[in-house]
Amino acid sequence: MTTTPQPNQPALKEGRANLQRGRETVGGRLRLLSDRLVFTPHKLNFQTDPVEVPLAEVRGTRPVWTKFLGVLPLAPNSLAVELADGTEHAFVLSGRQGWKSAIDDAVAAQR
Repeated sequence: MTTTPQPNQPALKEGRANLQRGRETVGGRLRLLSDRLVFTPHKLNFQTDPVEVPLAEVRGTRPVWTKFLGVLPLAPNSLAVELADGTEHAFVLSGRQGWKSAIDDAVAAQR
């Protein structure tokens, strides 16, 4: 899995984000490209595998709560990205409504 964008492929949106992976909240950077969503973790995390999601596989997005240890709701500042196969990635983001709109628009442009 590569997380390097093509040289001529600018990010539509990018910023710091955390990805909820089980009990760990993985810190890193989220980039929305015209054809995919890419999360690259910081090297200081236990789980350092990047996540790359083709926009063609995104079924939808919705606001969700950030959960402590993956269980206890803490704050309403996460965005869930649901894939066609039922997989869900929850990202803790600043300005999640802007991210939701940007991802939804990019997904619609793919179709």
